[in-house]
Amino acid sequence: MSHALLVPCPQCHTLNRVPEERLQDGGHCGRCKLELLARSPLTLDAQHFDTHARQSDLPLLVDFWAPWCGPCRSMAPAFEAAAGTLAPRVRLAKVNTEEEQQLAARFGIRSIPTLILLHKGQELARQSGALGQEQIVRWALTHLPAAR
Repeated sequence: MSHALLVPCPQCHTLNRVPEERLQDGGHCGRCKLELLARSPLTLDAQHFDTHARQSDLPLLVDFWAPWCGPCRSMAPAFEAAAGTLAPRVRLAKVNTEEEQQLAARFGIRSIPTLILLHKGQELARQSGALGQEQIVRWALTHLPAAR
């Protein structure tokens, strides 16, 4: 029998069970029927953050950024491309620190951009400063939890 992973929908945030061997297939949400494992970062707010950070079985790589931040804007295309490379093994998300100040405070964000890799609500690693696509991918893969 295969192991099922809990994966929140990026649209409606409903938890879905996805057989581990079917992750590469993507799949669709059982509730809203939209794509479950898109290869692009999702935007998270305080209301839905914990569903993706704590309840998901997928590690979550979060880019804490702000629209006025030059390095954040320059890193955005690299982060988008990294999402395509790391999916479906890692879900990538963006948190606008101007709009989600409580999340920025909760994670002690002092400079942006800051990347935080989370798994089951636990912080695995943190990196401040803009990175290129290859650097983001390498950094994330280095800090992922060991495979079962």
